[in-house]
Amino acid sequence: MAQKLIERLYSMSGETNEKGQYLYYGKVGECIITGNEDGVKHCAMGMLYALQHVGYSIAPQADSGWIGEVGPGPSYLDKESHAAQNDFTNRNTTFMTYNMLLLARMLKENKGYPAYGNSRKDWDQGSRWHFENPEYR
Repeated sequence: MAQKLIERLYSMSGETNEKGQYLYYGKVGECIITGNEDGVKHCAMGMLYALQHVGYSIAPQADSGWIGEVGPGPSYLDKESHAAQNDFTNRNTTFMTYNMLLLARMLKENKGYPAYGNSRKDWDQGSRWHFENPEYR
């Protein structure tokens, strides 16, 4: 399901917002992996890379997970997993959530990222924001 979501995000990644920036600029992405045998870090690396690649902002401690016992067994929400009492998962999820909310608030208060220096519309119209081309120095 995550792969489908990522593919759908990529399909819209060429669209732009009102500033002429890519559509997902000013939005925050993070991920939580639950279940067992999920490969939390590996899954998070791929998802977070894909999110930032299309324009999402990623805060520190942007992933959290609970993997449970190796092999078939209970998942995070299953009572017998005792996952709700896992201090490592609870700490990482808390840090991730606060960082995500802080970054989202900062972006909202500043109306996202400024268009100066990262607007596809401005680039297509020839703007290079007064930076010299190093080939001609």
